This record gives sequence, C-alpha cells and structure tokens, in this order.
Amino acid sequence: MKIFILLGNPDKDTTSGHFVNAYERGAREAGHEVRRTNIGDINFDPILHFGYKVIQPLEPDLLKMQEDIRWADKFVILYPVWWSTMPAILKGLFDRMWMPGFAFKFFPDGLRWHRLLKGKTARIFVTSDSMPLISRIVFGDTTNELRKGILWFSGISASVQKIGPLKRISDAKKEAWNQKFYNWGKKGY
Repeated sequence: MKIFILLGNPDKDTTSGHFVNAYERGAREAGHEVRRTNIGDINFDPILHFGYKVIQPLEPDLLKMQEDIRWADKFVILYPVWWSTMPAILKGLFDRMWMPGFAFKFFPDGLRWHRLLKGKTARIFVTSDSMPLISRIVFGDTTNELRKGILWFSGISASVQKIGPLKRISDAKKEAWNQKFYNWGKKGY
C-alpha cells in the first residue's frame, strides 16, 4: 500500500509526533511505501488572502504535498485538538492546497462537483487532553470539518480514531499507544 502521513502538530517532539513515528515504523517494516510530511517542517503561507477571487501560487512544499496525496492510496493525518478543532496551521494548509482542479471541480451549474480524489481512503487520528466521549457530548463532532467538509467533499472516505486523555498519561500507557500505532502502521490501518 502507498501511504502518505501528515503530522498536523507543528511540534514533532510531542506525543503526537511519537505516535506518528511508531505508525511510520510499522508501515515501513511491513513493506508499505511511505511518504511523510511534518507540518512544522514545511514552508507556506497558511492564509488564503483573497479567497478564491485571486488564486495564490502554491509554494513548492504544497505542490509536493499535492503530489504525495495523488500518489497515495491511504492518507494518514494525526493532529491534536486545540480549542475543539485542528491547529490553525493545519486548517490553513487545507485552505491553501485543497484547490479546484486538485481536490474537486465544480460543474458549470455550480451546484454539483467532481470529487477528484475519489477512491482514496484516509485515517484521521486525533489526540486530546480530554476523554473523547466527554468531548463529543460537550462539543459535538470536532472532526466533521476535516472528515466531511474537506476529505469527503473531494471523494476521500475517512475514518476517525480519537485518543485521550493524554494530559497526564503514564509512560506505560504511552508505550501501549505507541504499540497500537506501530500495529496500525503494519496493517496500513
């Protein structure tokens, strides 16, 4: 399987980063082809300054990410929940690169669209300092923006795994999660 991994936390030396490392190691050891991007390592302007009135040229790192997404069978995204959503830089990344002609194309009537990334799957891993069930009850589905509004819109079928609470996680529990990520990577899950 061809897997593209995106770490959506700008700081890769975090629990999120360790989980992605374990996933990547498992995927590579199982023989999957893997490409990876850490959002904190790429250079781009995350602001869509003029909406779609004026298309900003994409920076080389964003063009490379588009290429990696087209290449992949599976798109794996891991990010922490910050204020009930993804980090702003991750949202900015999608604002900038999820463009007409890459992810979707509207029909002339403007009501229907082609899903240009159809046939791909995604696995979204979301880490949190709170319990996923409590967050769901209090805040609702905090992954809908990415899972449906971005990925489904372009034809990517996505599933979500929420992980938490991580604020005071013990080393033993962290290692257990690392093992799960390693196993998920091996399976291409």
